Amino acid sequence: MTKAQALTLADRATHQAQALPPLLVEAERIAATVILGEHGRKRAGPGESFWQYRPYSFGDSTQRIDWHKSARSSHVYIRENEWEAANTLWVWSSPSVSMDFRSHLAQVTKRERAQLLSLAIASLAVRSQERVSALGSPYAPDHTRTQLVKIADWFLKGQGSALPGFARMPRFSGAVLTGDFLETPQDIARALTPMAEAGVKGHLVQVTDPAEETLPYHGRVEFHEMAGPAKFLASKTEMLREAYVQKLAEHRSRLRELCRSIGWSFIVHRTDESPTRALLALHALISGEAAR
Repeated sequence: MTKAQALTLADRATHQAQALPPLLVEAERIAATVILGEHGRKRAGPGESFWQYRPYSFGDSTQRIDWHKSARSSHVYIRENEWEAANTLWVWSSPSVSMDFRSHLAQVTKRERAQLLSLAIASLAVRSQERVSALGSPYAPDHTRTQLVKIADWFLKGQGSALPGFARMPRFSGAVLTGDFLETPQDIARALTPMAEAGVKGHLVQVTDPAEETLPYHGRVEFHEMAGPAKFLASKTEMLREAYVQKLAEHRSRLRELCRSIGWSFIVHRTDESPTRALLALHALISGEAAR
């Protein structure tokens, strides 16, 4: 793995992000800038990072006065912090071995597509000066292109567990998690619930191969577990299709219900589809347009 590989992955993600329309209709022309709109526009408000000083005005709390700044001037100044509602975006791409799967129906692995989607969303955030980082990485949130390279490098290392672990995040953080999420709903709930309870607004993107959706195999087929020694020999694979599709639908239904219960969104993306389609869906969800 080289820095050149990380740069290439970051560039591909940036290219996909360029296909998205801007979030704010009133802000900028589609061809000029891609932003995350209200999600990424800085403003004063309740946050942890310094934003600006402004003169004291009637009605302001005296607790907000910056006495050091005021002592050096003939005016009394208020210290304002940056509004951090979804001001920091955390991305995560599953490092699970199952993400390496690619059938004859797709041109990329689930891992490649999940990493691309995560970085494209991060690229959009950086464009709007929003801080980003990879969940579980050692990198502090930042809003530079160098940060995208760091995130890409982190993804290529494939470190971490199959499900994201809870980490302290700034208040009102947002998170985009991409993976196949084939773990049990109970395990997934244990991973997501602490983040939701901490106020993180999340978006779950289940990335699947088209063969995982339809089980398009016939006759005698031997299936191997990618993460272990288990294997299963089916004499007539087509006889399993109906039960398999039903089981997948039940699993996905439980994931949707989990996300609904914690206030998160859930979308499905197949690797034989254009990544732009998933990015547009995330664009609408993050912007809030889906609710309007």
